[in-house]
Amino acid sequence: MTFRVLVYTRTTDYRHDSIPDAVTAVRGLGEVHGFEVDATEDPGVLESPLDAYAVAVFPSTSGEVLTPRGRTRLEARLRAGGGFVGVHAAACTEYDWPYYGGMLGARFARHPAYQPGKAVVEDRGHPATRHLPAVWEFTDEWYDFRASPRGSVRVLASADESSYAGGGMGDDHPLVWCHEHGGGRVFYTALGHSSEAYADPDFRAHLLGGIRWAARVEEAVPPRVPPARSATPPGDRASPSRTPQLPGVGPGHAGARPLGGPPAGESDVMR
Repeated sequence: MTFRVLVYTRTTDYRHDSIPDAVTAVRGLGEVHGFEVDATEDPGVLESPLDAYAVAVFPSTSGEVLTPRGRTRLEARLRAGGGFVGVHAAACTEYDWPYYGGMLGARFARHPAYQPGKAVVEDRGHPATRHLPAVWEFTDEWYDFRASPRGSVRVLASADESSYAGGGMGDDHPLVWCHEHGGGRVFYTALGHSSEAYADPDFRAHLLGGIRWAARVEEAVPPRVPPARSATPPGDRASPSRTPQLPGVGPGHAGARPLGGPPAGESDVMR
């Protein structure tokens, strides 16, 4: 099935060096798997109807990147059944637009230093995670969020904070998730900080699975009822503190919003 993807890469805050690699990766996936890709940083493109696009991909966008009309067009496309894929700093985007926060599922708070760690794959019934091992060793920034989206989204993978230094969310640290929102499909992965990620076969397959699911080309297996979450994680390790009194936002996000409440009148997770 042929479909079109719009990759939107505008930034008005910190700009990741990996953005060109993300665009190249999505183009390459499209060439191999039969979908068309348009990439732009022009906000005017999103001011026109987006009906031609099955999915909009925001790879590490940051800051306020849409015009008021662009916001209207994106929301309309989602309500009409379109898909959205957010990658990494997409969670640092459109802080002043409440709809975006609810659509994505959670807002970025801070991150520790870029370092190796482990992601625990909770749900292998999704195209983005079914190829992954139960514990996925990866190197990234291990984003913390203002609030866990669990309960409002389908969590696919979470961070094992015992595997790296500086985690601030404790035992419940979703990292990858998806959900149906207002008629559309939304997939988000917090991974994808570095250029190296987009050359990694597992990450590329992860990204492809999210795009194909958001485009309704590939379905996910219904999730099984998970077992009750233990008060202590595997290995009887001590639970990390949930108090985010840790070193500030890591290198590269000096311009991101500080930890704390969202703009007035907005909740972290719109339900």
